[in-house]
Amino acid sequence: MPTLAEAPTRATVVLDGGLGTLLEAHGHDLTSHLWTARLLRDDPVAVRRAHEAYFAAGARVAISGSYQVSYEGLAAVGVERAEVDGLLARSVEIAREARAASGLGPGEAWVAASVGPYGAARADGSEYTGDYGMTVAELRAWHRPRLAALAAAGADVLAVETIPSLAEVEAICAELTDLDVPAWVSLTIADDGALRTGESLSEAAGIAESLPQLVAVGLNCCDPRGVEAALGVLAGATGAPLLVYPNSGEAWRAEERRWSGAGRGRGLADDAAAWRDAGARGIGGCCRVGPDEIRAIAGALG
Repeated sequence: MPTLAEAPTRATVVLDGGLGTLLEAHGHDLTSHLWTARLLRDDPVAVRRAHEAYFAAGARVAISGSYQVSYEGLAAVGVERAEVDGLLARSVEIAREARAASGLGPGEAWVAASVGPYGAARADGSEYTGDYGMTVAELRAWHRPRLAALAAAGADVLAVETIPSLAEVEAICAELTDLDVPAWVSLTIADDGALRTGESLSEAAGIAESLPQLVAVGLNCCDPRGVEAALGVLAGATGAPLLVYPNSGEAWRAEERRWSGAGRGRGLADDAAAWRDAGARGIGGCCRVGPDEIRAIAGALG
């Protein structure tokens, strides 16, 4: 039974697409500060069905709905700490249920527990700037309890994703060294190929590579037009397997909480083979990328 760490050495693994945006497409209102956490609590069947849709489309990795779940964020709307622990564990359990319902076993498909950045919990779009005004020590303290809870939840891997700054990469990797669980680290970049803070993508990959349990280094929640060049940077900075799961190409307007633009006129599947040839061993999508696009990616990768 191959682990997720072994899978990219055998073939390119198809990741899922955007969970939150698929739930919105299914008619669910995610505009509150609870975001997907509301459905984890109030309508877990909807979350499970979204995961199942991605498995049916050919995805072999389901990323849990824990991206924006945080103790501080949910405390602000009256959710007790113990309930947050339960929601984090439930996010992984739901993805595992979806895998089983899809007829896939642990060696055929994998569950990744989403660890979003500090900015995602603020729900103000600051993960697209990395401008938190926090030290590495403060970020470590903020991430520590959530990382521990997700590490104990039984996922195959922690999906550390949409990380916009060197400080946050350093903080999370420092905390992960005390946890015996595989992890990938996925970074988010601006249009110029640097981190959202303007810092070095190569340096961030180097920090991630120091993790003994590292499964892969990746890019996500970014414009697909910059992916191929960024893969070249990552390949030069790390020997770890590479992942890519960019957005559709539309732009997020944080102040209006909406997407704008018509994308780029081509799907991610049109570039999937080129990304594989550039070194990507896991390919999927992030915001505004749904099951149809994942099905096309799976087809393009054969």
